[in-house]
Amino acid sequence: MDYRNTTHQSGGRERSIDEDSRPGEDEFRVDIERIRFSPYFSRLSAVTQVIPQAGAGTVVHNRLTHTLKVSAVARSIAIGLRTADEPTRALVAELGGCDPVVVQAAAAAHDLGHPPFGHLGEQELDRAARNILGLPDGFEGNAQSFRILTALDSCDASPRGLNLTRAVRAAVLKYPWTRNAWRTLAPRPPELLPRGVGIGGGSPALKFSAYDIESAEMADVLSVFPQIAEHQQTLECSVMDIADDIAYAVHDLDDFYRAGVLQYSLVSTELRRWLDAASELAALDARDLDRRLPGHELERAWRRVAAKDPWISDAQAFRASVQRVDNDLVEGLLSLPYDGGLDADRTVTAFTRRWIDRLQGSIAVEKNPQIRSGHVRLADEAWHDVVVLKFVHERFVLERSDLALYQRGQTRIIKSLAEGLSAWLDDPQDSARAPRRLLDSVEAATAEYQQLFIQSPNSIPNASGSEIRRLGRSRAIVDYIASFTDAQAVSVNALLTGSSESIWEVGRGL
Repeated sequence: MDYRNTTHQSGGRERSIDEDSRPGEDEFRVDIERIRFSPYFSRLSAVTQVIPQAGAGTVVHNRLTHTLKVSAVARSIAIGLRTADEPTRALVAELGGCDPVVVQAAAAAHDLGHPPFGHLGEQELDRAARNILGLPDGFEGNAQSFRILTALDSCDASPRGLNLTRAVRAAVLKYPWTRNAWRTLAPRPPELLPRGVGIGGGSPALKFSAYDIESAEMADVLSVFPQIAEHQQTLECSVMDIADDIAYAVHDLDDFYRAGVLQYSLVSTELRRWLDAASELAALDARDLDRRLPGHELERAWRRVAAKDPWISDAQAFRASVQRVDNDLVEGLLSLPYDGGLDADRTVTAFTRRWIDRLQGSIAVEKNPQIRSGHVRLADEAWHDVVVLKFVHERFVLERSDLALYQRGQTRIIKSLAEGLSAWLDDPQDSARAPRRLLDSVEAATAEYQQLFIQSPNSIPNASGSEIRRLGRSRAIVDYIASFTDAQAVSVNALLTGSSESIWEVGRGL
């Protein structure tokens, strides 16, 4: 049986607003082109992925090149599901389908909401949103991406949002809940919580895919997938999420190798010590694990994995993955210092291709997945491989003190922007001269909070006209900052703090 045309029969092709049909054009193709032509998409070329290009040249990924590679990996996985065995194809169709174009569209959109300066910029903007601007649900990159697609961007069919199909909007909901959705739920052990929630019942979620003002739209989008359980991703979202993990784990590592950040001796010593002294390290009390000693951080990482994901974590599989990474990454790639020559580039390309092929070909589909997994997931062996690759990434790149020093300076810019823009809009004598786009956003966001209050009065504590206006202003400031490139954030902050004289060039279009 051909399952290609049986997907999304539940209404996933429907849009928020009816449009005239385009003869010969698939609805999902329209979606992906709207995303790719968005200014929010092109902006990603000037937003940091992990380490800034300014310090390492064009060999380093930015958010746009990362996005393009996630899209390619996601498409390959989706096509692989179409050529899988008959039971797998039948299960995929039963769960709503997995259209390769929907998967590509979701991959193209998944990082639209990331602010300047990488993940640390995201954390700082969340702190500023909550502590300076008083937004209860703060900032989150995934929720911002959904907000861009449904409210901030526009198209010829709608002045607010891109009017995408429900299937594509659902496919970007990696964490299909709001920040505060878990406050009213009973506490659960970590292993029984979805990834990204944090500590669960009674507390706000760490990761979430919609702000309160988009919660009704999220519920509407998910309503056409009744076969997908609460707190679960659609199949296409699961594929996009896996592809993001693979690109992050593999492509970012080749960045760090080319940039000279990953050092053979440090990585080799950590992995070899853990492999050689696993029993000795396993016997240590957690308080005796010292991150300064080789092998100790990898042991700590294994214990975290085993505690959070007992449904899949396996000591032997983890050890085998450490050995694979040691053999191929450490003794293979890192043992030859990158010199920028053709042979070195071929070696990097071969390593990347080998691991991408291995991981994107290791896919499992489940009808009733474990709560910390998805309907589409990495097979057990590949799952452990990604855990180990991510460990190398985090331990030997993200934790470097020189990167931390650089990032600390960047986070001060985010905080300064939030304070400066808030003070400007608070100034009755000068607020009318704020950037037109910011003022328009304040008006639109205030209307959204007013509508939220009408639909759900309890969602805004101590609601009044002034409180709704304050929330709208604060959300607009966050939207404005999150839309900057790295360079724009630096430049606008320089203007606000009086340290720049480049008035017209910097201010144009902001």
